[in-house]
Amino acid sequence: MSDLKRTPLYPLYSEYGAKIVDYGGWDLPVQFSGIIEEHHAVRERAGLFDVSHMGEVEVAGADAEAFLQKILVNDISKLTDGKILYSPICYPDGGTVDDILVYKFEDNHYLLVLNAANTKKDIDWLNDHLDGDVTLNDQSAKTAMLAIQGPLAAEILQNLTAVPLAEIGKYTFRNNVEVGGFNTLLSRTGYTGEDGFEIYLDNQSAPVLWQKIITAGKGAGLIPCGLGARDTLRFEARLPLYGQELTADITPIEAGLGFFVSENKGDFIGRDVLVEQKHNGAPRKIVGIEMIDRGIPRTGYPVYSTDGELIGHVTSGTSSPTLKKNIGLVLVKTEEAKIDNELFVEIRGKQLRAVVVKTPFYQRGK
Repeated sequence: MSDLKRTPLYPLYSEYGAKIVDYGGWDLPVQFSGIIEEHHAVRERAGLFDVSHMGEVEVAGADAEAFLQKILVNDISKLTDGKILYSPICYPDGGTVDDILVYKFEDNHYLLVLNAANTKKDIDWLNDHLDGDVTLNDQSAKTAMLAIQGPLAAEILQNLTAVPLAEIGKYTFRNNVEVGGFNTLLSRTGYTGEDGFEIYLDNQSAPVLWQKIITAGKGAGLIPCGLGARDTLRFEARLPLYGQELTADITPIEAGLGFFVSENKGDFIGRDVLVEQKHNGAPRKIVGIEMIDRGIPRTGYPVYSTDGELIGHVTSGTSSPTLKKNIGLVLVKTEEAKIDNELFVEIRGKQLRAVVVKTPFYQRGK
């Protein structure tokens, strides 16, 4: 018997040919039909992901906004009802606790969506910093989450709901929306660089809705997708992955997320370090690279300057299915991060040439 956690969709995986791996303590599908096929399906048509391993915590109470302003580096006061905010959470030294989405139901009532591997750590961090009239309600164990992503996602999903999906803008949501006969929270969000929706609902309903979406999308070329394609898709769009582009040792400024650091909102955890880095620059910076020599830059590979100095490491890298190029994200000394600067990545004992390029590597419509 496996000690790994399983989502409500686990019993369906074998029906769709899933290859299952241990992902942060969860039994999850790395692929169904194949990573490359699934990647192209999302870029060209649509794919359906089980992301029920993500964490969900409600935050409510008279002091909920003030509490979140202290915890988050972004400005929660910008949110209006039905809107969603992306924000890192930081330690006092500027390192990253997690990067999350915040859904605002109404004043002083929010939903936080946490990275799966960080859920317990995040909740402990929130509890350690609770102040005033604030209540945390962990909904993770009873909440399933499906993501339908791709240019045909809205067209497919519209077959299962009477709510006009065109009225749900990017980074907005509707609660208590009927989809496929089930009550859901429906948001226009995703982690692929494509249009799409994320659907939150109870565990018992999720497997049936999964099958209904598969059926509704069959004629449009929708297929089930696993974590492998989710990673290549998010990487091409330069969306950070916690544990790689963001860690306890990497600040949001170093990760290129300075836009989400709101220095004018008042005090928050990590403010002094982040504001200093935002104004004066960080010693390191994450940038994109494209390999000149033949080789794939993988997470953790060392990166050297042209004079042989060790200047950083690869945070993520792959052979891009969309671009047909070997590309990576690297954390290097800031002086080596200029566009067109040549670097060397050590791959299997050999130092291979790469060049710094603009990111994101892929943008929808471009």
